[in-house]
Parts: sequence; C-alpha cells; structure tokens
Amino acid sequence: MNTHDLVAFVAVVETGSIVAASARLNLTQPGVTRRIQNLEEMLGAQLLDRLSKPLKPTAAGHEAYEQGRRVLRMLDDLKSGVANDGIVRGEFRLGLTPFLSEAGLSGPLDAVRAQFPALAVRVASGWSPHAIECVSRNELDAAAICLPDGVAPPADLVADDLGAQPVIFVVARDIKMPRSVDLEYLSQMGWVINQDGCGFRQVLKRMFDAAHLPFNVAVEALDSELRLSLVARGLGVGLVTPLALKRSAFRDKLKQVKTPDFNPAVRAWIVHRPPAGRLARPIEVFRDALDQELQALIKS
Repeated sequence: MNTHDLVAFVAVVETGSIVAASARLNLTQPGVTRRIQNLEEMLGAQLLDRLSKPLKPTAAGHEAYEQGRRVLRMLDDLKSGVANDGIVRGEFRLGLTPFLSEAGLSGPLDAVRAQFPALAVRVASGWSPHAIECVSRNELDAAAICLPDGVAPPADLVADDLGAQPVIFVVARDIKMPRSVDLEYLSQMGWVINQDGCGFRQVLKRMFDAAHLPFNVAVEALDSELRLSLVARGLGVGLVTPLALKRSAFRDKLKQVKTPDFNPAVRAWIVHRPPAGRLARPIEVFRDALDQELQALIKS
C-alpha cells in the first residue's frame, strides 16, 4: 500500500472535497484524484460516493477510513519512536464541547503548544455525544466532553474524570422576580438555551421531566454570548457557566437566580482510544492543564 494514497483518501473524507484535500496536501486536484483511484484499485472497492456533496465515504470507505487513520497513527508513532531527538510530531486532533472550549482554548492549549511545538493541534468544537462517536471512530485523537452527572463515557474508551462543573441560572437584571425560586416557578418561564444535544440542556430537561413540569424553550442558540445578550433583553432565563458570565459583556445587565432545590452540574471528562501511543504525553499535558483551569473556576 502506498501511504501517500491513504493520506489523500483520509484528507478527502475529512474535508469533504477534492478541492479542499488538494489545498491541505498542497497537491493538484488531478493528483489527489489519482491517489484515490490507486487506493480503490488496490483495495478492490469504491471508497467514495462521488454523487454526494460534500463527498462522503461508502460503507467500504468508512471502514477504510477508520483502519487508515489507525495505520497513519501507527506510522506517526513509529517515526516518533525511532527519532533521535525524541520530538513528538504529526497531528493532535482534539474535540472540545462548547462549555469546555471556554476554559480549554487558552491555558491548556498553550501548555500543549509550549511542550510540543512540532505537534499540529487541530481543534474541533461540537456536542459531547458527537465527539464521543468521533473518538470511537478514530476521527479524533481525544476529546474534552461534558456529560450529565452520573453518566459515564463508553467503557471501551479511556476516560479521565475532571469532576463536576457547576452552572447557574440568569435573567435580565430589570426583571422583577424573587432571588430564590423553585422549579415550578422556572417552568413558567421561557428558556434561552443551547440546541438539543447539549449536556446542560439534557440535565435541565431531565429535572423538569422528573418533576412533571413543562420545559418551554423560547430561543435556541449555539453561541454563549448570543444567548446572554438575548437573556439580557428579557427573552427568558438562561443557563450559563460562572466563567462565561464573568467574561460576558452583558454581565452587568444580568442577575443570578438561586434555586435551592436544584443545583445543576455536569461532569467533565477527557476521553481517548487506547493506546494513545505518541500522543499519550500531549493528552496528559492537556488534561492536567484543563483540570487546573476548571478547579480554579470552581474556587473563584
């Protein structure tokens, strides 16, 4: 097998097009196409659905991609293992859930870049269930995720528990309401919240369902700062991390609502497939730095 053909195929699957793959690999588009054809001829199977846009792998292509990523990682591990300088090279594909990206895109990534300057870190943001799937399929090397407290990652993944992370309720400062309310009171309000798939939203809905109370979504929005701007305008109640509130430009227009009978939290994890190989140390450095950031957040 020509590894250059495999690299081209992986690039096409990950970028979704010949054009984007050629830009990533600094090759001509016909050159990328030839490499894909060479790999298909060698494996005796069609690997790409050429009628789909963006390009998607066939069933055989999915298997070839997963196995191919493992082969390329093993080659990277081999190169690092025999290199005389001991420098960790190659890619580190890291997934971050939106909540943890608020803490994970500063100090923890700086720590990885400082200790492993030859390592190309590629960050992808998305919901935790999708990140877990990507790690399981070898599309990500590791992911920092949040799950409802009491829910653990799949047993076939290595999972480091970073502890429970608090969240708070906020409303517009000029809304007249008690500083301390119960779930029944909150059930009468609309929510400005993440789209479905967010761990916080799952925790919240589970609590309302258990109390047989309605959960009314007023606005769905992915960006934390956009949600806080909508809450500040009085569109509903929001769920936010203390860090996001502290950093928000709208913090002076918001106030926290206490809920003595409900203290929502999610649990943060770092997950990866075993074995980590050459990425064991980068994953460890990122994990430790993120853990420090989260512990400092809880104490602040």
